[in-house]
Amino acid sequence: MGLAMGLTAISIIYSPWGKQSGAHLNPAVTLTFFRLGKVAPWDAMWYVIAQFGGGVAGVALVAAALGKLLAHPSVNYVATLPGSGRTGVAFLGEVVIAFILMSVVLVVSNTQKLMRFTGIFAGAGVAAFIAFEAPISGISMNPARTFGSAVLPQLWDSLWIYFLAPPLGMLAAAGVYLRLKLVVTCAKLHHQNKRRCIFCEYQTARQQEIPLDKSAEMSLPLT
Repeated sequence: MGLAMGLTAISIIYSPWGKQSGAHLNPAVTLTFFRLGKVAPWDAMWYVIAQFGGGVAGVALVAAALGKLLAHPSVNYVATLPGSGRTGVAFLGEVVIAFILMSVVLVVSNTQKLMRFTGIFAGAGVAAFIAFEAPISGISMNPARTFGSAVLPQLWDSLWIYFLAPPLGMLAAAGVYLRLKLVVTCAKLHHQNKRRCIFCEYQTARQQEIPLDKSAEMSLPLT
């Protein structure tokens, strides 16, 4: 499962759509880059809405296709639940792995020789965490992913863990990164392509102190 999800993350990041959007997929990632000043408030809001909507739609689509197989107790809609009912340990585990993953993403994506491999580092981290940390917290790191799996079976009891811990871990990683006075260039996970970058447009608009409207977008650089 770790290999499957890690390879899926890598494929999405390097896909044409991933290159276009930045392939966040995760509200905690978007909120962290928003905290770092790399995502416009309006864009951050719509990214989060899309992430939650995509999570629910993905589970609903599989449920419609597989029916009782997804609802089987051994699968249970792939819901994220704490291991052995230990909520405190699960919360701490989620904070730690989210902190590690975001730290790796920030360091790699802002290192000239490594930045093109950010997606591979992120996917490898996801695969490793699922393989080794899943028995502790069920591994989410993604509030939208957990919410999507919780809607149909109505599993809300532990949702607070996965809504709070991933953002806290990633925001803590961003705080440490800023404390070290390191530079953050862009919110895209794969920036080495010719696709439009709304994050760079936002930075250019901020520097020029102009509103980011359609007329401004047409005059701003695409990369």
